[in-house]
Amino acid sequence: MLKLRQEFDLQRDVVIDILRKEASVCRVKEYSEDVDTRILNVERDGSVLYCWKGATGTTRIGKYDPSTKQNKLLYTFDKQVCVSSCSLNKEETLLAVSLAQNTTGQERLKPISKCLTLLIEIHPINNTKVLKAVDCRVKVQFLHQETDLKSALESHLLLLTEDGYVDLYHVLLGKQEGYRVVISNPGRLSRTAERLVEDLCWVQWDGHTQRLYCLTRKDKFLLRGIQFYPNHSCDTVLELVLELPANAFRTVRFVSLGFDHYHVEKPEQELIRMQVFTNQIGNIMCVCYSQPLKDKEELSYTVVLVHKDCSKRFRVSPGNDTPSQNSPQLHPLFIPIGYYILVYLQGYFLHCINTRQHEMLCHSLFLTGQDVNLGLLPRSDALTVMHKEDETSVRILEPARGWIHNAELSPAYLLQILRSDAPPGCPGIGTDPRRLAALHCLLIFLGNDPQLELKIIEWLCDNTNTFESFNQIQEFILASLFRMGYEKSLALDKVLPYSSVFEKKEVPACLLELPGVYCTTELHVEPDFKGKAKRLQGFWSELQGNTEKTKYLNAVPNPRYRTSHIQADWDKLRSESRASPHVNHLEENTKKVLSVVDTWCLDKKLVPLFQEEDHQQRAFIGLTVDKLREHLNRHVPQLGKKKIDSLVVNYIAKLLELIRHMLETAWLKNKLGPHVLCLTKKGGPAEWAVFHFMLRILESTRSLCLPLPPGYHTLFAVLAVRCLPHHTFLQYIDHGFLQLTESFVSRLMTDLDNSEANERLKFSILKRLPEPMEQRIYHMWDHPVSSASISRDYVKTLLEKHGKNKGFAFTGRDKPGFRPEFLPLTYLAKMLSDIESQALNPFEEKENVDARFVEDSALLQTLIQLGFEEK
Repeated sequence: MLKLRQEFDLQRDVVIDILRKEASVCRVKEYSEDVDTRILNVERDGSVLYCWKGATGTTRIGKYDPSTKQNKLLYTFDKQVCVSSCSLNKEETLLAVSLAQNTTGQERLKPISKCLTLLIEIHPINNTKVLKAVDCRVKVQFLHQETDLKSALESHLLLLTEDGYVDLYHVLLGKQEGYRVVISNPGRLSRTAERLVEDLCWVQWDGHTQRLYCLTRKDKFLLRGIQFYPNHSCDTVLELVLELPANAFRTVRFVSLGFDHYHVEKPEQELIRMQVFTNQIGNIMCVCYSQPLKDKEELSYTVVLVHKDCSKRFRVSPGNDTPSQNSPQLHPLFIPIGYYILVYLQGYFLHCINTRQHEMLCHSLFLTGQDVNLGLLPRSDALTVMHKEDETSVRILEPARGWIHNAELSPAYLLQILRSDAPPGCPGIGTDPRRLAALHCLLIFLGNDPQLELKIIEWLCDNTNTFESFNQIQEFILASLFRMGYEKSLALDKVLPYSSVFEKKEVPACLLELPGVYCTTELHVEPDFKGKAKRLQGFWSELQGNTEKTKYLNAVPNPRYRTSHIQADWDKLRSESRASPHVNHLEENTKKVLSVVDTWCLDKKLVPLFQEEDHQQRAFIGLTVDKLREHLNRHVPQLGKKKIDSLVVNYIAKLLELIRHMLETAWLKNKLGPHVLCLTKKGGPAEWAVFHFMLRILESTRSLCLPLPPGYHTLFAVLAVRCLPHHTFLQYIDHGFLQLTESFVSRLMTDLDNSEANERLKFSILKRLPEPMEQRIYHMWDHPVSSASISRDYVKTLLEKHGKNKGFAFTGRDKPGFRPEFLPLTYLAKMLSDIESQALNPFEEKENVDARFVEDSALLQTLIQLGFEEK
């Protein structure tokens, strides 16, 4: 499920270099003593702080720089000490260290504190200042402000204690002799300390965003978010009440504040494991906490979606495939990757929670079984997640091994879930929910990769039959359009459709629930954003706006656009006159969309689309633009009409482009060429495969009431007449699957010969055409019946025109060829002869009129009208 790439190996990147340096100090060829190297902290810039045993009974602290791949010695203690916490300021002039005091043997009799916290000048090594000497654990962490000043004369240090308080030290620095950096007020450091929090029971540091999350309890558990700014000030920007067990924390829990190798808390004593994750892409904030698995009962974990104003509590039943009761694993590991939260318990399950599309369980991937293995250490308490909110990957540290991995979701594994009936680690569970969740993850989260999109379309070509519970083509279209929409504006998150599941009258049960997973949702978590509006900047102001918009959209009916709601308007539009003002307005919409498509498809002319005037589809495109624009103007007016218009036009253009891309992929996959448009040859397996794929696309778009590219129906009809028996082809027309376009019918009339079977087909098609198109098509078919029809229409037109002209005078009675024997026929022939010069000739520039044939036809029609002949 995860693709791991090793970024740091303590043995490779540090220990080998240490052994070489210690050998140099001892003047030996090879140093063979155990250096006991341990990772202490990872700073904001990725620098790894570590300590090791020196050759002469010393303890050294060093830094590994990932950008230069170099190691640097920072400080050396002249005896063996136990470093429990360490931090380096950005300018590398100060080192803060907490030492766990040795209270064994003779040291136990001395009146010493359990923890000694030091502030050390290291540029160059000068004085050492004691900050704290207490009987509880102390964590230290420098703030890393964004500044270009390499010689900053001020540093700021967080000091967090197990007694439940957090102090912020403001350390003023000065220069001596031009290069020595020293503390300006060593005797007054304690007076600079600012108390930020008291009575805390849990605390987490986020170095990348310079935020501190603290949990305190009086009547209720209150989570506070403290933001540190570049000007060294800080604000409490968020308060959130959490429903936790009364005895959730027996001691203060430190999260992401370095690694204490001398304090190991038993996992069974950790009643609640909690972490906070944020993501700049989408302004997402999640609070995750779990309660341990006991005696093979349910495991409970909660994800508070602050940005969605709701909380989801999951209860997972491990089932029969549970690991041994002796397993030390009690809590799952929370791994944030983009807007997904992975809840991982090796040997039990992997739950990939979609924090953006959270309404239904089927859009989150759930895998179970012994084979759910990420390739990491089996115990999650031995792993540390180092999250960076603006990335779609995460770094995972294994302190015991000294490894740092870069982890991201594996497209190959997700594609395997799509292609396989039973992916590894998923025995005995319906495959449709997994496929749907994997498809959405590939399309929305990982969908910016064109090669990945191509592989998904190839999978669609190979799996044209819809699955039992969802339509994969509809999901591909809506999910791809949703990704494009919210990438352009996050405000569209809750108003654009992302899944066809919501269009179903009755959602299949397998999509509403997952075996072994029970979910309850609590609405209105009520985050309280603190500080004045002008102080809430960047992420916090956007998160506040996001939550307020979510509350509004949750309160209004149908905030998410439903494509099927356009059906009634489309039925009404088809009955309107083509020349109506409304249709002209829709045509302007269509021109905007097709102009955008033209700029995208300059070099993509493989499939013959967008090459004809399909008036019906053009009107449908314009109507879809109108309705979507109206919906967005109603629900997200803050975007402005100009931006909404641009978003809508690009959205519909992307829809047409997706369909073109699908057809182009199927075209290349089946190696079709220009010969596919030749109607005289029967279709082979390749043509049949593309026809079947086009039929599925047509069914999918029709049920969603989505337009198709102009030319789609013509191409589909060409393939249909080549692949289907004639009677089946006519049934497709009668049932509405085939739409007869003028371009297709004219091609059929001219390309097919007048064999008996083809004549029957042509007559059957002519009977199914609307009258205006039928009249135009007759001119293209060289056949006696079409000629007779043309003659009838010609005579009818002349007579109608004569009927309107009452003052017409009969002339030329003495002209040669006048026959007085049958006056009605003579009158008719002469009248037609005189009118013909004033009427438009439908045969002009096409063929010559057979005058004798016209006279015979007129005589026959006269006899029929007088009752002397029968039809």
